[in-house]
Amino acid sequence: MSTYTKLLSAFQLGSLLLPNRAALSPMTRTSAESNGLANDRMARYYARFAKGGFGLIITEGIYPDLLNSQSYKNQPGIANEEQAESWKPVIQAVHREGGRIIAQLMHAGALVQHDGFIPVAPSAVKPVGTMLEDHGGSGEFTVPKAMTISEIRKAIDHFAQAALRAKLVGFDGVEVHAANGYLLDQFITNYTNLRTDDYGGSTERRIRIVEEVLRAIRDVVGPDYTVGVRISQGKVNDIHHKWANGIEDAKIIFQKLSNAYPTYIHTTEYKAFAPAFADGGPTLAELAAKYGGLPVIANGKLGEPAKAEQLLTANNADLVAIGTSALVNSDWVNKLKEGTTLNHFDHRFLHPIATLRDDEVVV
Repeated sequence: MSTYTKLLSAFQLGSLLLPNRAALSPMTRTSAESNGLANDRMARYYARFAKGGFGLIITEGIYPDLLNSQSYKNQPGIANEEQAESWKPVIQAVHREGGRIIAQLMHAGALVQHDGFIPVAPSAVKPVGTMLEDHGGSGEFTVPKAMTISEIRKAIDHFAQAALRAKLVGFDGVEVHAANGYLLDQFITNYTNLRTDDYGGSTERRIRIVEEVLRAIRDVVGPDYTVGVRISQGKVNDIHHKWANGIEDAKIIFQKLSNAYPTYIHTTEYKAFAPAFADGGPTLAELAAKYGGLPVIANGKLGEPAKAEQLLTANNADLVAIGTSALVNSDWVNKLKEGTTLNHFDHRFLHPIATLRDDEVVV
C-alpha cells in the first residue's frame, strides 16, 4: 500500500480533473522532423508516460512562429496548420492512455542553436555561457537583434495564435514558457533587458510582456481553457541566477502574472524544496502560491517521492513536475501505487531525444 497520500490524490486544475498530482515536466527532446512536424516516435514517447500513470503531461517547448522563435534543430513547432495537425496523433495517443496533455509554447529569443535567422531579444546582449552541445550547438551564442515595439507585438500575437491552434487540434491546455533563459525570461532578467521603454527598467515593466502574452492567449482561447505559465530564476545558460531584489521581485512577478488570468503557475528551480533566496526562507513555489493565489506546479529534483510528498503536504505546491526521474521511470506513478522500486537515473537519457530506458526504447 502506498504512503504517498497527497501525491496520489486527485486535483482539479482549472477545467481539468487530474487523477493525481504528478505531471511530466517539459523537457527538450528535439525528435521532431526537420520541418517541425511531430511524428509517431513522439506519440509513442508521450503515451508511455500517460500509460505509466502521469495524470498530466507537459510537452517539450514548441515554437510558435516561423520568423525567429525556433531554438534547436528538430524542435517541434505549432507555427502553422500543418505543424498543428501533426500533433493530433500525439494528443490522441496520450488520451487513449487516460492522460491529459498541455502544449508548452516557447520562443528562443537569443538562445538560438541553429542557422537560419538572426536571433532577437529585448536588447542586443550576448547570452552568457556557451551553447549546449547535447542540444546540437557549439561555441558562443550570437549577439541578438534588439526587438522593436512592432516585433514585440507580433511575438505576442504569435503566442496567442499558437495557443488557439493548440486548442483547436485537441491539446488540453497550453503553458507559456517564461523561464530558463528563453525570450520571455530574457525580458524579465535585468542583465539581458536594458530597454528604457515600457518593456524595460523596473521589474513591473520587465514582466509586462508576459502579462500581455497571457492576456492575448486568454482572449482567443476563452475563460475556461487551461493556460499556465512557467517561471524560473536560473537559466539553461546561467543556472545560478537569482532575482536581484529577492522576495520583493517575487511578489511583483507573481502578483502581475496572477492578474493576467492564467490557470496555474509552474515554478522550476534546481531544487524545488530549497529556499529561493536566503537560508531558511520560502521556496519559489511557496512564494508563487502566496503572491499569485493560483494553483502551483513545482519542479526541481523531486523524483524522490518522499520529497515530492513533503512539498505537497506542506502546501508549498499543488502539483509536482517530474523530469529526469521520469526518463528512467515512465511508470513512476504506477510504481508508487504498487510500492515498486524506482530505477536510478542514467545520464545517457539526458540527451534530448525521445528515448526512455533501454527496456523502454521508443524506436
